[in-house]
Amino acid sequence: MRHAHTVWQVRAAEAVLLDRLPEGALMQRAAYGLAHAVLDLLGSAYGRRVLLLVGSGDNGGDALYAGAVLARRGVAVDAWLLSDRVHDGGLAALRAAGGRVVTEARARPDVVVDGIVGIGGRPGLRPDAEAALEQVRGVPLVAVDVPSGVDVDTGETPASHVVADVTVTFGTHKVAHLVDPAAYACGSVHLVDLGLDLPAADVEALQPVDVARLLPRPPADAQKYVRGVVGVRAGSAQYPGAALLSVAGASSGLCGMVRYVGEPAVADRVRSAHPEVVGEGRVQAWVVGSGGGSSAGAELAAALADGVPTVVDADALAHVTGPLPETTVLTPHAGELARMLGVERPEVEATPLAHARRAAATYRCVVLLKGRHTLVATPDGRVRVTETGTPWLATAGAGDVLGGLIGALLAAGLSSYDAASVGSWLHGAAAALAAGGGPLVAGDVAHTIPEAVRGLPRP
Repeated sequence: MRHAHTVWQVRAAEAVLLDRLPEGALMQRAAYGLAHAVLDLLGSAYGRRVLLLVGSGDNGGDALYAGAVLARRGVAVDAWLLSDRVHDGGLAALRAAGGRVVTEARARPDVVVDGIVGIGGRPGLRPDAEAALEQVRGVPLVAVDVPSGVDVDTGETPASHVVADVTVTFGTHKVAHLVDPAAYACGSVHLVDLGLDLPAADVEALQPVDVARLLPRPPADAQKYVRGVVGVRAGSAQYPGAALLSVAGASSGLCGMVRYVGEPAVADRVRSAHPEVVGEGRVQAWVVGSGGGSSAGAELAAALADGVPTVVDADALAHVTGPLPETTVLTPHAGELARMLGVERPEVEATPLAHARRAAATYRCVVLLKGRHTLVATPDGRVRVTETGTPWLATAGAGDVLGGLIGALLAAGLSSYDAASVGSWLHGAAAALAAGGGPLVAGDVAHTIPEAVRGLPRP
């Protein structure tokens, strides 16, 4: 599990560790990790040039000490000091190693290191920092801990901020590394382990080993009813494809049986494409809403009346008016969630973590907010972030497949939180496999789910 801790949790853990370490040891560990990440980006040391943008905090100290390591390796290192107060020890180490202090970018560097503002800084950049960054626009940039100017604990970017190619963080991930829009500004995130003893975190991201551990697997004596039966109430004469894609996600092999309930003409198309799918009967979970059109409200009411876990998607979301059973999973995109909460879509996109948590508390169930980094939130504030996927996944029908997949996991016995987060992870992993670096359509994702499962490590 990749955990994302808050600033105060990190500071508390660092304070405990510092009591056991020689003075400066923690910063030296961080600096060496940062320097090696920069060297990886440079590809070589001699003849290369690095510019450090240095503020007054510990991030500036990390940058200066890393600059000293780089200078000793043969890199030409300049430090542009953006504060009257910088880390004295780091500055002395840089100068002793042959680094220089400058007041502008004298020559175009190969890499810029952002050590302007640390994790304790307020969002936004001062004008002098903005001006310095403008001089090196287009140069690969490595951020120290977090891109300067982002909100570390919320993942928000309410003011000017650095956009990094690589972020080197220390000890643990922070919320800004996982949650958009700040996560987008981080680029690729590299973690340097400092040996911190940290508490459980409210924001986390599943890794392959976690998915393998959570995924329901049939026992040796399994039979289809024991493995779970999922029902799909999706599609309509106007949107028959939604039914086909929802069923495709549900019938990817993760539960024992799929039932389809819908208009006769649509049901015929579903059975033609998926001969293993059967008709109405008892289920352990429902998937409702995708392409449901005018009948979505009635289908939602029928699914909820069964008293089993239910995935509510697309057209059915418009008929959600109050708290739902805790076993429900709502799967809106930003526009749908905005309508459900009575706000504008840009508000949700700017502060997705806050809005996902608000929706989960309002409707008293799990809310999956779709996005580049999908968020799965519980009413008590816990959140899992999905980091798998590909930009090619932004295609019509992909959400229908996701809803069916989550429904199958619910029917197989996972909790609503686990089903939504495991389903989202597998959906993104399958999309990346199906795309192979190129375009895809939603049906490709459904067909590749078994391959994504086979690629998991043994639990």
